Amino acid sequence: MKVQGIRGATTVSQNERNEILTESATLIKTIIDENNIDVEDIISINFTMTRDLDKAYPAVAVREILNITDVPLLNFEEKYIEGSLQKCIRALIYINTDKSKKDIRHVYLNNAKVLRTDIN
Repeated sequence: MKVQGIRGATTVSQNERNEILTESATLIKTIIDENNIDVEDIISINFTMTRDLDKAYPAVAVREILNITDVPLLNFEEKYIEGSLQKCIRALIYINTDKSKKDIRHVYLNNAKVLRTDIN
């Protein structure tokens, strides 16, 4: 078995706790489902958010909504770049898997689809 990283991102329409948590949970659940991941195989999840989001940590959604409580989670603020996508939540999930890189499905939802037009 090897370690693979899976990327994903989503956006919210407003800086509101419930929306941040709901969209974060949807993103992680979609990544898990699209890649047929057993939660036991998740090593850790790192999140970033753009600086215009400050009402909730995405990791809270993983613990409280998805009830994944034994995976290390970490939140960061995304480096601001002028003209970059706003109200964006990004995730990087590390998993143990036998899948090759070509079998990994990265997930981009809502306005974040523009970040990876090559796979959406």
